[in-house]
Amino acid sequence: MWNAISNVGDAALTLPLAMACAVWLRLSDPTLARRWLFLLSIGTALVGASKVLYAGCGISISAIGFRVISGHTMLATSVWTVVLALVFQAAGASIWKASGVGLVVGALTAMARVLDNAHAVSEVVAGWTVGATVGILFIGTLGRSQTKLFRPLAAAGTLFLITSLAYGHHAPIQRLIDEHSHYLCARTA
Repeated sequence: MWNAISNVGDAALTLPLAMACAVWLRLSDPTLARRWLFLLSIGTALVGASKVLYAGCGISISAIGFRVISGHTMLATSVWTVVLALVFQAAGASIWKASGVGLVVGALTAMARVLDNAHAVSEVVAGWTVGATVGILFIGTLGRSQTKLFRPLAAAGTLFLITSLAYGHHAPIQRLIDEHSHYLCARTA
């Protein structure tokens, strides 16, 4: 069961959803699309940096059991918060209520990662915090923008299709980090 919940945060699902949101936003308001991609890039860079530092350089904070920022948790929290807010806004509902649901999805993903022994509590708390910050900062901008979203029914259908096709697949990002990060750390030593 926890693996099924954990899949909600896999990059194989969340990154295509994030890119679909970026395209939808680009067609609606290019400034919002840039803001979304900028914020998500910061979140993913923080996750990636923590993973490279641990896998390649062995840097961790053993006192709190912290090795890396949970990517599944960060992506689930940020992406689902934005996906749901966009769909709710298109339907004329509260983006803040939708955001709350997205934050809960992220929290459930965090719990699944801990119960699957994939991460320590400190790692999922960091992932949820980064993801929530990314999502809430974007939702604040979206709420102030008063943007009318482009073809909301088609966009929502696309998001549903992506979810249907990508759920359960696994991106090989962690394997790539494990294989190549030691080269990055060796160059800086």
